[in-house]
Amino acid sequence: MKPNDAPDQAVYVVDDDESLRTAMTRMLKSAGHEVRAFGSAADFLLARDGPLRGCIVLDIRMPGGPSGFELQAGLARQAETVPVIFVTGHGDIPMSVRAIKAGAFDFLTKPVHRETLLAAVDSALVQEAESWDRAGRKREMEERVDSLTPCELEVYRRVISGQPNKQIAMELGSAERTVKAHRARVMAKMGAESLAELVHFSEALRERMVS
Repeated sequence: MKPNDAPDQAVYVVDDDESLRTAMTRMLKSAGHEVRAFGSAADFLLARDGPLRGCIVLDIRMPGGPSGFELQAGLARQAETVPVIFVTGHGDIPMSVRAIKAGAFDFLTKPVHRETLLAAVDSALVQEAESWDRAGRKREMEERVDSLTPCELEVYRRVISGQPNKQIAMELGSAERTVKAHRARVMAKMGAESLAELVHFSEALRERMVS
């Protein structure tokens, strides 16, 4: 998905307590957030229709279906990185440690103050936006690398390792002018204006460049 097609951020409230769910939804909407509320983890999963953007405000104990921890674990198995903020009335230190170790963004206990919840949500949304942007830039660079021909890719790998054109030409059995032409096309396709930028791209795509 291209950055311009990115879905808007939303706050997903998942809590079986209807009165609390309604109160949190109103609070978050009054602060300007788009909110989608669900009474269970199952309802949340059934409603998913694409990439998640934003953060999840999630209860831990929800009778009759997956718990908050189970939902968190399921999302992690799917490599879903949307931040999770646990809000529970049954929290203790071991439970909070478990949640944080599993990747939770924050762990709040009920009743949660408006300012505390809004601060956690705002911070989670900032983190998620930064993560989404990084992932988008990486996807874009991967697409640019995929546009390189096999010869251009070989030249790219040697250029970023510090080899001069003459050495590259010798190793590839090509004329130096051919290497220069490949190098120019690599710069254009990667959208780089300098060798430093090419090296920077390769650091972000380390696994792809060594495969």
